[in-house]
Amino acid sequence: MARRILVLSLLAITCANLALAFEPSPLQDFCVADPSGSVRVNGFACMDPKLAQASHFSFSGLHVAGNTENPLGSRVTPVTVAQIPGLNTLGVSLARIDYAPWGVVPPHVHPRATEILTIIEGSLEVGFVTSNPENRLITKVLQKGDVFVFPIGLVHFQRNVGHGNAFSISALSSQNPGVITIANAVFGSNPAIAADILAKAFQVDKSVVDQLQTKF
Repeated sequence: MARRILVLSLLAITCANLALAFEPSPLQDFCVADPSGSVRVNGFACMDPKLAQASHFSFSGLHVAGNTENPLGSRVTPVTVAQIPGLNTLGVSLARIDYAPWGVVPPHVHPRATEILTIIEGSLEVGFVTSNPENRLITKVLQKGDVFVFPIGLVHFQRNVGHGNAFSISALSSQNPGVITIANAVFGSNPAIAADILAKAFQVDKSVVDQLQTKF
């Protein structure tokens, strides 16, 4: 009986450790990122806390609209550990997203973060796709003040369906959430994925793949 309790206890501890293994809680007040540090860790090494200044914990400019004059009609202004070194080890980040009328943030994934998006101005159609084999689209049109969650690792998108500009603020559960835009990754990899592989994957003629690869 005692052995069984011990085994269950060890299993519980192991599960707890696995749950905390993804951006675990920091063991100090803060760990300001030191990109110049020679130590390579999963994240950034910490600078001497005695050197920390308010500037390491702040960012200015989130009120400024991003330039949406591009083929997608959208612009993301990130606020990650790259912009705020004090975010290092804290497991959170932000992004402002601006949308021209009918502008889109194309299908993409954040490999390291769940995203919660709040509409500040305008109307957005948003959605994500569940994993195989269901591949079910969950979508909704949001209005000012509405909130929507994109689960970690799932393909998702946003589109401005209003007549004017729109913008939203996203909070993400990682200091460095990463982004993989599906079209860029598939058709714009360097070196390129073999066209015959993509032609078979998308069930299209190789000439279509060749044309797409020239765009990315």
